[in-house]
Amino acid sequence: MTASISGLLKAKGHIVADGAMGTQLFAVGLSAGDPPEAWNVHHTDEVRAIHRAYLRAGADLVIANSFGGTSFRLALHGLQDRVVELNAAAARNARIEADAEAERTGRTVLVAGSMGPSGELLEPMGNMSAADCEAAFAEQAEGLAAGGADVLWIETMSDLDEVEAAVRGARSACDLPVAATMSFDTAGRTMMGVTGSELAERLGGLGLTAMGANCGNNVADTEAAVVAVAAASTGTPVISKPNAGVPVWHGDSLVYDGTPEVLAAHAHRARAAGVAVIGSCCGSTPAHTAKIAAVLAGDEPPPDIELASPSTTPGTEDRLARRRTRRRRG
Repeated sequence: MTASISGLLKAKGHIVADGAMGTQLFAVGLSAGDPPEAWNVHHTDEVRAIHRAYLRAGADLVIANSFGGTSFRLALHGLQDRVVELNAAAARNARIEADAEAERTGRTVLVAGSMGPSGELLEPMGNMSAADCEAAFAEQAEGLAAGGADVLWIETMSDLDEVEAAVRGARSACDLPVAATMSFDTAGRTMMGVTGSELAERLGGLGLTAMGANCGNNVADTEAAVVAVAAASTGTPVISKPNAGVPVWHGDSLVYDGTPEVLAAHAHRARAAGVAVIGSCCGSTPAHTAKIAAVLAGDEPPPDIELASPSTTPGTEDRLARRRTRRRRG
């Protein structure tokens, strides 16, 4: 029987998702401005090593390196004619490592195909039609399904209309289950003003396999959002994948200030609030995944770290949010 989020949750009770891909790729040589998706065919060993590290750290679900894999995003690099190829390669890299881990340990491991924002605005605010949006996500879904993904993972979204178009496009291409998460990075809302409760209301009726939040302005905003989603959910499993804190300058390097303990404390609180799928996003590492997995399994006590207050006013959050629209997952 094909592995699924619902099946794994029934067997285990919770799912540990992986962490950042982008910052891990930068650490092994990806240059700013280069497409991470091309690494799925030109640097397969490095991509697979990242998946393998997260799996060895205890991840039950790894997300393919396909965040910018729509034709809209790949066109920025002249790769718009290679959508199916690059997405299939992304899913295949994750599939190879997931299958190897399952054979090594007997664990059930899931592969999710990342589908990030198109980078365009839907009409009438922008120039992208709903039909073009659906077609772009359908093409990406075709590649991810061909590469062996278990679930399509629409993530880091700000606009509910784009999420719905992405879901329609994905379902037109294949019969894989679909999950969706949004990014809460502007005073506790998405850039388009969506709250956690509104997410649950709109997406709860789409028959998703899971829904929730990832990335975001800080751990507190993401946590507040997923707690709201969990409170309003009528049965759809909830996802939380916050960033590893916020990026701060240390000398000439930009690093994230959220330690593994900070995210493990979040994981414990989120699980207590009913969140079922928990991982991490930008700036995180396999060390974060290992700590989250140990705390959720009860092998280690939850760190005694208090949560900062969620942001309530725009300002720095707005500037960070605008910057995030130009960057990729992780």
